Amino acid sequence: MPVFPLERQEAYRRRYAGEHPGWQPASHVYRDRVAAHLGPSVRVLDLGCGRGGVVEELSGRAGQVVGVDVDWCSLTEHRLADLPRAAARAEALPFPPGSFDLVCCSWVLEHLPDPERALREVARVLAPGGRFVFLTPNVRHPLLALNRWLRWTRGRAVQWLYGRAEADTFPALYRANTIPGLTALLQTAGLEPVAVIPVGDPTYLAFNEALYRLSVWAERWVPPSARVHLVGEAMKT
Repeated sequence: MPVFPLERQEAYRRRYAGEHPGWQPASHVYRDRVAAHLGPSVRVLDLGCGRGGVVEELSGRAGQVVGVDVDWCSLTEHRLADLPRAAARAEALPFPPGSFDLVCCSWVLEHLPDPERALREVARVLAPGGRFVFLTPNVRHPLLALNRWLRWTRGRAVQWLYGRAEADTFPALYRANTIPGLTALLQTAGLEPVAVIPVGDPTYLAFNEALYRLSVWAERWVPPSARVHLVGEAMKT
């Protein structure tokens, strides 16, 4: 059994949203950014699709959706059984240039050994004017600094705290996880940054009532540029 069931975290997240009108978790900000570009003729690539995610939530709102992931088990267990999908690395996408109007990508950039090469691939498969929307951690957040120091990025703490299987945890390298770094990488790849939005979430370590209150208090002192998650959008020029 996980030490920290995700249902408890979601309960604290709903509570925080109720106490702070207008706040949304990063996953919702990301979902809304993706949804804004969907339409009956839009071709979408879900990069690092896992077993579902945003394309599952927004199913039926795009003309074509394709999923890509390096993990074969995730692909075979995807909850959208009819989703076209392929096993491939972000650095070598098996699609012709200009194949997609939208590439979405959540919780992937932090794991990439060569994010510059991956972003060049994103730019290559996007049609002119196409959009790249992503969600990733912000390495400038104090929690991420602690994460790296304690070597949680290797997945052991994630398995223990959340009960996640070893096969579903991947080392985080954080080579594309600051606002200036991401902006530079996007521009080098031929993608014009539209927005990189830091989104705070004090429920990240809200294991109990005391930690929830402590996290909410600490959130007040985190600079906006160091908030724990980054939601971004870029355009193929």
